[in-house]
Amino acid sequence: MTGAAPRESAREVEPAVSAASGARPPVTDAVPEAHTTEEILRASAAWAWFPRDSEQERTHLQLVRYPARFGGGVRGSQVDSRSDPADVLVHALERTRAWGETVFTFWTNASDSPDIEDELRQRGAEHIDTVAVFARAISRPAIEVPAGVTAEIVRTLRQVREVDSVNVPVWEQAPLDDDGLRIELAEVKDALDAGSGLRVVARIDGEAVSTGGCTIVDGFARLWGAATLEHARGRGAYRAVLAERLRASAERGATTALVKGRLATSAPILERAGFVPHGEERGYRISV
Repeated sequence: MTGAAPRESAREVEPAVSAASGARPPVTDAVPEAHTTEEILRASAAWAWFPRDSEQERTHLQLVRYPARFGGGVRGSQVDSRSDPADVLVHALERTRAWGETVFTFWTNASDSPDIEDELRQRGAEHIDTVAVFARAISRPAIEVPAGVTAEIVRTLRQVREVDSVNVPVWEQAPLDDDGLRIELAEVKDALDAGSGLRVVARIDGEAVSTGGCTIVDGFARLWGAATLEHARGRGAYRAVLAERLRASAERGATTALVKGRLATSAPILERAGFVPHGEERGYRISV
C-alpha cells in the first residue's frame, strides 16, 4: 500500500485485493527476456499506489491523501521539480494541512529531483522504515512450497472476505463492510478479466492465513500487500503466495517481478527466493 508503492513486508509479507474468473492469456513456450537494471530502476521510481477513495495531487511531487480505513494522512513520493528542496517540502506540508491531515509521510527514491531527504531530517522528520527494491526474472526456477501449504487466485466473495480477515489484524486496518467487500470483488474481477492484476490467498491445512497482490505493468509484476497471520508465520505461507503470484503473472505476460521488501522482514526471504536488490528507499514521517 504510501503514495509510493505498497511495501512487501514479511510479517511475513505485503496490502490487499482479490480475483475473478476469466480466460487467461495462453502460455507460450518462448521465454521473454527479463528487464535491464536501468528499466528496473525506472519501474521502481514510477510505482505509486492510490487506494480506493483516496485523493491525489501532482505538483512538485506525488501526494496521496489516504482514506481513514488506511490510517489517513498524506504520503509523498516521486519528486520532480525545479524548486529547491525546502520549497518542495513546504508545499507538501501546506497541502497536508489544507487536506485537514496532521501527518505527512515521504518515501525517498534515487530518481528524486531535487532530493529532499536532508531537508526532512533538518525539520525533525522521523525515519520510520527502510525497504530494499528487489527484482527477479520470472523465468527462474519455481519457488518450493512445503507440503500442506496451498495458494489460489481469489475469485469469489468468500475468498475476498478471507483476504480481509488476514489484512485487518496484520495491517491494523478497519474491516470492509458488505458493500466494501462487493466493491473489492468487482475490482478484482475487472483486473483478472483485463489481465492486469490478481490477488492470492494461501492456506495451511485449509485455513486462509496469508495473502498478497500483484499488478502487471509494462512486463513487470509488481508484488504488493503480502500479509501472514502471526500464528502461521515461518511455515511457508508467504512462499506459497509468492510462488503463485510469479506463476500467474508469467501466464499474463510478465517477465520480471518487482517488489519492495522491508530489510528486517521480507528482504531475507526474497533474497533466498532469488530476488536481487537494486537499492533502497527510506520512509520519513513528520507531524504538521
